[in-house]
Amino acid sequence: MDKKPFPELGLSPDLLAAVAALGFDQPAPIQAQAIPPALEGRDVVGQSQTGSGKTMAFAIPVVQRLDAAARDVRALIMCPTRELAMQVCEEVSKLTVHKRGLKAIPIYGGATYERQIRGLRDGAQIVVGTPGRILDFVDKGILRTQSIEMLVFDEADEMLDMGFREDIERLMKAIPDERQTLFFSATIDGPIRRLIESYTRDPALISVEHKALTVPTVEQRYYEVMSRSKIEALCRILDLENPHLTLVFANTKRAVDDAADALVARGYAADRLHGDLNQVARDRVMRNFRSGNVEVLVATDVAARGLDVDTLDLVINLDLPYDEEDYVHRIGRTGRAGRSGKALSLVTGREIFLLQRIQRFAKVRIERHRVPTLDEVEGKRVGAHFEKLRLALEEGKFGDHEAEVQKLLDAGHSSIEIASALMHLWINDGVREAGQAIQEDRPQPAYRERPGRPLARGEGPATRPHPPRPPSAPINPDVPFTRLFINVGAMDEVTPREISGALYNTAALPQGAVGKIEIYEKCSYVGVATQYAEQVMRAIGDSQIKGRRLRMDVAEKQDGMGEPGAPARPRPRPYGAKAGARKPAWVKGRKPAS
Repeated sequence: MDKKPFPELGLSPDLLAAVAALGFDQPAPIQAQAIPPALEGRDVVGQSQTGSGKTMAFAIPVVQRLDAAARDVRALIMCPTRELAMQVCEEVSKLTVHKRGLKAIPIYGGATYERQIRGLRDGAQIVVGTPGRILDFVDKGILRTQSIEMLVFDEADEMLDMGFREDIERLMKAIPDERQTLFFSATIDGPIRRLIESYTRDPALISVEHKALTVPTVEQRYYEVMSRSKIEALCRILDLENPHLTLVFANTKRAVDDAADALVARGYAADRLHGDLNQVARDRVMRNFRSGNVEVLVATDVAARGLDVDTLDLVINLDLPYDEEDYVHRIGRTGRAGRSGKALSLVTGREIFLLQRIQRFAKVRIERHRVPTLDEVEGKRVGAHFEKLRLALEEGKFGDHEAEVQKLLDAGHSSIEIASALMHLWINDGVREAGQAIQEDRPQPAYRERPGRPLARGEGPATRPHPPRPPSAPINPDVPFTRLFINVGAMDEVTPREISGALYNTAALPQGAVGKIEIYEKCSYVGVATQYAEQVMRAIGDSQIKGRRLRMDVAEKQDGMGEPGAPARPRPRPYGAKAGARKPAWVKGRKPAS
């Protein structure tokens, strides 16, 4: 459907003025579809990812439909966490700026009762809070629900995941049946559907397409690392990306503490957020993070729910979440409001299978990248300082230091020596703890493609090569093979699948025409059925792999390839292999012994 501007959605003049003051020109898809039926008084069920504008989708109808002259609670907005409750209340208050007398207050656990009770007694018409504290106030008679006209469930799936089902069911018994109910959630599964069926009447069903669950402005990639290399890889990524604000997710409180402590020890402005922190500490952490005093925040999923920082430009999954939906929620915290963002994941061992499930769920391909090297990180740091110096020179920002420089020149030092020494001191001033060598820095061994072989160490379903589909019927397996040289190897990061695919697709070979593939540092050797050798060498001339033009030639015959009895020369050992090491059985074309 076409996106209508806010004036065409039925907003009153005071709401239009408030929305314009917030800088919004066009409504988000969820807003354009949800606001009109909500303003008509219909129940609404809206599904859209975190960060897609759901708050405004229900806050605008709530503010417009309520009577500012009322002196009791008329709207109740339930959120899963205190952070989200405070943020939603802040957004609602911004919309009431031109509607005098309409007030919104937050009610949540972990804070004193006095201020929240005072807000209710002052005549607030909108209550935004967590189910537990709201129910507590209802049971004590502090919050009276008999006049409630509008009920909003924000992030309903999160509330059920956090165990609020019983509180919600008890609370619903105290709320009038004659009301308008608005449900908003990133996902709508079985438990949510049952809640919707129980507490709504003929709702308008609105859903953003599933493929939009991952924000298109978020660049996603992953790094396959060993568990003991995670902290070093995390630090290198932070140094290379140099983000303004970074949110790092871990699955356990202990992992959060360990990562935060390691980052602080290395000189990063980092802090933590998890369930063991009291409300005062949580407020302090979030205040420092939003202000930029803390640049890296390490958090668990539960602690970070509802966290909303518009300037967040990098999310890093130190651990992949166990639930695919949590991945969507995590990365949805960056790349908001049209901004670009990045979501990077460190994947260890069997997590590669979880990554596959996440990709299927989110309908997105997450690219694999190599862990940055220490040289790359150092080069980025030096390059950044050089660029600052270049700009200072171009803008004439020299300062008043001619006398000091002249003294050094008089002492016999050249201008180049002086500039080099100053740059050395400047670049190395305040440098964080030096990085450490990790297993991922070593050259990765190349593997011959063979259907059905076991996964090699460091491999996973996303990297394991698969044989290409045959373009025609298979050839006789007893035909002779010719060993061909090809000018790409491990230094080009080429895989057996890419080589075999290039040969099959370019030369239109039948199944089985490509035999053993051996990848070395600067070149590779491929066995090709002798009857197709000339055809392959002619066809491959215009092909490229990894941006490199391919060249092939006949290698010296050996190991039963080509004509029997042909002389053989010793092969170079595979890139990364140890001298004298026994070659794996699968490289020789034999099955490993059982």
